[in-house]
Amino acid sequence: QVQLVESGGGLVQPGGSLRLSCEASGSIFRLHTMGWYRQAPGKQRELVASITSDDSTNYADSVKGRFTISRDNAKTTEYLQMNSLKPEDTAVYYCYALLQRTSGIPARNYWGQGTQVTVSS
Repeated sequence: QVQLVESGGGLVQPGGSLRLSCEASGSIFRLHTMGWYRQAPGKQRELVASITSDDSTNYADSVKGRFTISRDNAKTTEYLQMNSLKPEDTAVYYCYALLQRTSGIPARNYWGQGTQVTVSS
């Protein structure tokens, strides 16, 4: 069994910062890309940022220069540092991990439970 546990969401004023964390645990053979999606009310889920096993990163244009994704040395925990937050960043943020549970089977995505981020004065 694989679990992705998120933490760090909450309420913050515009211009403020938050840091999200997501830890992958359980039966994991190889963990490839990790990342974050978000979904605002009435909108489609969108990719926010991703990071590969060799630390290559990718960001949505809307968050470039404000958000930073990183992973710990063990590569099982990812972080999303969110600075200069705007009301339009308000959404439920979901972490994901593309991983293999055992060798010889294709990698697939696993998802966290989601954490609410609200940017409001």
